[in-house]
Amino acid sequence: MAETTGAVRDFLAAEPAPLTSLSTEALDSLKGKTVLIVDDDPRNIFAVTSLLEGHGMKTLHAENGRAGIVMLERHPEIDIALIDIMMPEMDGYETMRLIRANPAKRWLPMIAVTAKALKEDRERCMAAGASDYLAKPIDDGQLVELIRIWAGGSPVQATV
Repeated sequence: MAETTGAVRDFLAAEPAPLTSLSTEALDSLKGKTVLIVDDDPRNIFAVTSLLEGHGMKTLHAENGRAGIVMLERHPEIDIALIDIMMPEMDGYETMRLIRANPAKRWLPMIAVTAKALKEDRERCMAAGASDYLAKPIDDGQLVELIRIWAGGSPVQATV
């Protein structure tokens, strides 16, 4: 347990990871975006929330698919959803299917996040309605770039 506590303490003390491949303009375009994180693991919620809020985004979270759908109904300002696949009560596949079936939310960008990284897993996520797919462990830069792409931020310009 002391090892976990030390890792959490180190994470809390760290600044947001530098995203050197994204320009200041690209990062600025994400400020104020609202991201819904649907994940049953509080450690994942904490890590992703810390990263995104460190870059000026607003976050909301739900601990399962049903709660995620409720959050979407209550918060029309949500720009994008990150949806874990393996969750109790309602998994990410069913969650994405139900969101896509709702005419008011069918165009919401959704990034499936899963520990499974096989080609078949990606295809299954896309078939369920994911806009994109990200395998765990999450690469901070890739996550922020996918949010920028799908949440309508400005085009990325690599910094030199």
